Amino acid sequence: MRKEFADQMSKLGKDKKHIFLTGDLGFMALENVRDIFGQRFINCGVSEQNMVGVAAGLAKSGFTVFVYSIAPFIYARPYEHIRNDIVFSNLPVCLVGNGGGYGYGYMGPTHHALEDCAALSALGMNVIVPVFDKDIAKVTNNISSPTYLRLGLETLPEGKDIPQYDSWRLLEKGNNGVVVGLGPIAGLIWETILEIPVNMRPSLWAVSDFDLNGAPDEFYRQVGNQNLYIFEEHVVNGGLGMHISYMLNTRGINLLSLTHKYAFGYPKDTFGSQNYHRKQSGLDKETVLKFFLEGK
Repeated sequence: MRKEFADQMSKLGKDKKHIFLTGDLGFMALENVRDIFGQRFINCGVSEQNMVGVAAGLAKSGFTVFVYSIAPFIYARPYEHIRNDIVFSNLPVCLVGNGGGYGYGYMGPTHHALEDCAALSALGMNVIVPVFDKDIAKVTNNISSPTYLRLGLETLPEGKDIPQYDSWRLLEKGNNGVVVGLGPIAGLIWETILEIPVNMRPSLWAVSDFDLNGAPDEFYRQVGNQNLYIFEEHVVNGGLGMHISYMLNTRGINLLSLTHKYAFGYPKDTFGSQNYHRKQSGLDKETVLKFFLEGK
């Protein structure tokens, strides 16, 4: 999604109300953004706390500010500054975390971001996890309050059209339970269930907005007394699974069963590719396909 994000920033950069900050990252990807923004493109160096403070000051002056880094560096390192400088003043700053989840797999746990959505949602930020590349334009054109944009790697089944952007989208209608996927994982699940016989396919919802109040009425109508499956590249604590469980409980909606597949946590010994860690968590295509075909 980084390329799509850069293309969208290049368009927004022509409007002088936008400013772009980077924490010494984005080489071989943001050069065109730099050229278009000119003096409004600022490399703040490896100084994320200061970068967040600079973003807050610029936003206070009337700008909309995009702040870019690898996901854990943009939310974990400057967490207090995000709360105090951006959230308390409700400023139009978009923190852009590239490589959410296990996106930077081979670089190890310091480069993984597994509790980012929960941590920033707890502060009251808008947390958005695009499912597809084309979602980026819709999201970045509407920054008016503290926002976290978690970028990942798109999976789009061949021959499928992307539904119009919404916080919850029904990608596939089936008759064998209901699946909910957060961000790019939803695309991977979509590609996977298309290999399942039609009569065995579940309905599939893709979630982009990490929001307790975002689910549409149609989802609640579908899920009652059904098997519900939730997939997210995020730890269980404070994740989408907990959000949905809370939403269902407050509405008094009963399930036949709940299956939740989530990131197992930060690797302590061996680490590898994103797919390697997805497989450990039961989030890779092969394991998901086996689960739906064999129930394990």
